Order: sequence, then C-alpha cells, then structure tokens
Amino acid sequence: MSNLARTAAIALSALSLTLSFFACADAAEPARLVDRIVLPGAPLKSFDIGFAQGGLYALSDRSNAAVDLIDTRSHRLLARVGGFAGGRGDQAGPNGVVLVDQRQVWAGDGNSQVRIIDLKSHRVVALVSTGGAKRVDEMAYDPRDHLIAAVNDAEEPPFVSLISSNPPYAVQSKIVLKRATSGVEQPVWDPQSGKIFVAIPELDGKPERGAVGIIDPKQGKLVGFDEVAACMPAGLVMGPAPQMLVGCSNDAVHAGFAARSLLLDARTGKVIKTFNRVGGSDEIWYDPSTRRYALSAVANPGGPVVGIIDAVHQRWLGNLPSGNEAHSVASDDGTLFVPVAAGDKACPNGCVEVFAH
Repeated sequence: MSNLARTAAIALSALSLTLSFFACADAAEPARLVDRIVLPGAPLKSFDIGFAQGGLYALSDRSNAAVDLIDTRSHRLLARVGGFAGGRGDQAGPNGVVLVDQRQVWAGDGNSQVRIIDLKSHRVVALVSTGGAKRVDEMAYDPRDHLIAAVNDAEEPPFVSLISSNPPYAVQSKIVLKRATSGVEQPVWDPQSGKIFVAIPELDGKPERGAVGIIDPKQGKLVGFDEVAACMPAGLVMGPAPQMLVGCSNDAVHAGFAARSLLLDARTGKVIKTFNRVGGSDEIWYDPSTRRYALSAVANPGGPVVGIIDAVHQRWLGNLPSGNEAHSVASDDGTLFVPVAAGDKACPNGCVEVFAH
C-alpha cells in the first residue's frame, strides 16, 4: 500500500469512528438540559398540563392558582394570569390548557368552567360552563370546525364538550362516555380525518381494557372505539399521518401492566409498533420541527424520565432523567419544557426544566 493510500485509509477510519461516536451520542442523549426556570410566588408543589406553540409556553400552575405564560426563547415569565381554583382535588384548576390561533389560551378550571385568556391583555375575557359539577380537565382545538374539545374527567360518567371557539363560546355538543369507568384523559384533533380522539383508561370497569374514543365533531357524537389492552391510556398525540402515539399511563404501571407506549395507525386503530423502553406516561407531545415525540413518563421503572421517540424512523432514542412528579411536557421548535414539583433535589422549590435537542 502506498503512503497516499495508507493516509487515505487512516483518514477514512478516523471519519468512521467520529461518525460512530456522534451516532452513539445522539442515541444516548437525544436532548440535554440547558436551563431551569424558577417561578416566583408559592413553591411549585402542584401543576398540571403545559402547552407550547409559536414562542409561548403556558403552564397550569395550581400552586399559584394561575396560568404561567413563558417565552420559549428567552425562558422568561411574561405574565401570570390568576383567579383559578388552585389545588382542590376534583375541583382543582387550572388543568388542561390549549392555545387558540396564538390569540387566546383556554384553561380548564374547577366548578366545570373554562377560562379564556386574551394574550394581548393577559386577562380572562370569558367564562364557559360545561354544565357539570367538577373540574374541566384536558382540551384540544379543532381549527377546521372552530371547536374546543373539553373533558370533564371526574364526572360519573365523564363527558366531552364541544365548544365553539368563536364568541359567545357556546357549547355545541355534550358527548357522555358511559363506558369510560375511570375518567377520560388527553384529547387530540386529527387533521387527516377531521376526527377528535380521546384517551380512555378503562372500559366497562375492566382495567385491562382501555381505548381511544373516536368523536365526529360534525355530528357531535361518539362514533367508535379503538381498544388497546393492558395500557390504561393517558397521553395521546398525532404524529406524521397516519401515526397516533398512545402513552400507557402511570395507573397502568401501578396496576401491574408493563411500562410501554403504543404507536397506532389512526385510520385503523391497529398497533404499528410497541415501545418497551418508556412507559408510565401522562402528557405526551409531538414536535413537528424535530419530528420527535416526547413522553412525560413519571412512572417509568427507575424513576421519572422524558422519553424521546423518532417519529420518522419509529424508534426510541433515549430517556432524559426528569424530576419529582414530572408528568407534563410540551415542546416548541425543539425546546422541551418539563415542570418539576417542589422537593426535588435539583429544584427544591420546583421549577420548569428546559431541554434542547
């Protein structure tokens, strides 16, 4: 072998080792911790869902009975909108939050109410009652039909309200889920089919039988179920069509089922792939900018993590250690926001951990 050939071979070998190193690094660390946002006021002992979009992250901060609005680029608190119920069990609030056309935040509260926050004034500009007795929990926005799907998870039986996103914000339909015997969890709108899907942990009093409920917003009624076994679904999100990711819940882990996550075909309800490296999740998220899923796996064996899944190649990339009661996750343009409750070693008063890809 000539000196030139030998030099080329060594260079190619070094390049191969370098590429292998970075491939392993990416698999081991799909994102890294870049900041911790410590919020003012009472320690963050209780929180619920977060939602991020277009430079804004909204967090349900029950400890301060408020929705916290945070800039996703500077990680700065922009405003705190109060007046919510705080941590009061089935009457707690705020709970679910969703951004509507970058002009409003809708937030579920106790006493079966939704509070609508104007993002210019940072004030509550309207209240909507869904007609129940307990809290409004998670929500989803259907921009095609101009509807908000709001879940009353603690009612018996639970129900979903379809509310017009235009003034005067009237309730268009009430969909009672009689077979849902352990509440209702995360809803999501599917732009491909126009349907609204909702996670149902338990059907007919049988923990081993969970489902994804299918709602036709035009008809204003439930049109079917996609059943999933031994999962007790909580998190639910749409990915690249026709993918729909189901997060098997912390309740499933406590019931003795395996910690896992399921990728479904939203058209058929069939399981495309099972991810056994992350489970016990509450809220889950899909970020179209990175084409990755994030799962707040608070009951993952070994401790709370944020699981990262590549939606394009349908593969698990890794788990990021999170903290105390970290059951909420949202992502904006590749930046992940994960609230951690007070009492955590790294965040004694609670904080929002920020991860970047």
